[in-house]
Amino acid sequence: MVDVYILDLLVIGLLLLIVTLGSGWISRLPLSFALIYLLVGIFLGPYGLGLIQLRRDDVFNAEFLERISELVVIISVFSCGLKIVRPLNLGIWDITARLIGFLMPISILALAVVGKLFLGMDWGAAILLGAILAPTDPVLASEVQLTDTNDQDELRFGLTSEGGLNDALAFPFVYFGIYALKDSNWNNWLRNWLLVDLIWAIAAGIVMGIVVAKAIVWLDKKIQKRRRADNLMEDFIAISMIFITYSLTEVINGYGFLAVFVAGLVAQRSYHNPEQPLAQLEFIERVEKLLEVGTILLLGSILLIQPMLNYAVQSLIVIVLLFLVIRPVGVWISTIGKRPLNSHRRTFNPGTRWLFGWFGIRGVGSLYYLAYAFGNGLKGDAAEQIAWITYTTIVASVIVHGISATPLMSWYERHLAQDPKPHIPATIDELE
Repeated sequence: MVDVYILDLLVIGLLLLIVTLGSGWISRLPLSFALIYLLVGIFLGPYGLGLIQLRRDDVFNAEFLERISELVVIISVFSCGLKIVRPLNLGIWDITARLIGFLMPISILALAVVGKLFLGMDWGAAILLGAILAPTDPVLASEVQLTDTNDQDELRFGLTSEGGLNDALAFPFVYFGIYALKDSNWNNWLRNWLLVDLIWAIAAGIVMGIVVAKAIVWLDKKIQKRRRADNLMEDFIAISMIFITYSLTEVINGYGFLAVFVAGLVAQRSYHNPEQPLAQLEFIERVEKLLEVGTILLLGSILLIQPMLNYAVQSLIVIVLLFLVIRPVGVWISTIGKRPLNSHRRTFNPGTRWLFGWFGIRGVGSLYYLAYAFGNGLKGDAAEQIAWITYTTIVASVIVHGISATPLMSWYERHLAQDPKPHIPATIDELE
């Protein structure tokens, strides 16, 4: 009998061949690659061939899902950082500051209120649900993010930088929800959460992202002057930067996701040769796409009909409110008075604001937060409720955002982005 592992490799190889050769057609359709991977994952799961099984004797292997989703997220947020060439100027990053500083807290709080009032959760579980589902995904949003380092579109920039920085504010509230589930007396842990999980972890993430990336770039330049690295191996510098930055930041209890995004920004600005970060970006994007395939296949394979039906009404409430009310209204509030860069308009075009509100794609990041919560005390009925609402919301996002991304972005390019591309200063000298 043929080994299941061999059959898995065969199916995944066929999938990669089909989507690669058919990518020219698929990219023109209102259809995302993630939706294809999800359907194949379902086919490989218990309702199909049964070749992928993360459940053994009804025990779910959350640790494996956590590790693979963790890997794909850190690579994706580094990619986000490498794509952004804008100087670190508050005026230019204003849209990012608004999406992170206003929209994220609004989304987390609103989802927590929905969990408390409509889903019967206690505040700990409700806040945890909000922290898991509020951040947008840096992995599945490639169609609406910056296409390359020359893309200066403000909608794409905002969605890219938001996806890369979500974790700076989402992860503290994941911890908050976990603490609240374990101990309903907030006074016992609130001070520690504020000092360690909010202030220290964010600050450490930023500092480590800068220091480690600069150190690796400096070392790379010094050694390359003496003897050039093998061309085939040179792209692995980016992978080493991701792993070293993430691991060292986690060792000191900082936010590794944030550090890796910052490292991507630093690497983009630290090489005198502009081709170096571009080559790294191309390599990283290929690795990211491969890992995305595996993660979404796993998601499809763990879906079960009965639990999804059990929480279908609650999931529908969350999906409708999150996609059609919480995110759009939160964006509208967050962008009040926001003026587009180098534009005659005094405020964002309403269509652009609506697209910011619609493209709140949920995906691999939420899978990671959920799996992390499983490994850190989330269990019982609360775990089942949060898990199946999360899975269903991600599936809904893959479907509706995947189908709508291509036609909506085409409409945006025709009607809202047809003004001359804004000139974004590439250096501080240009700003002066």
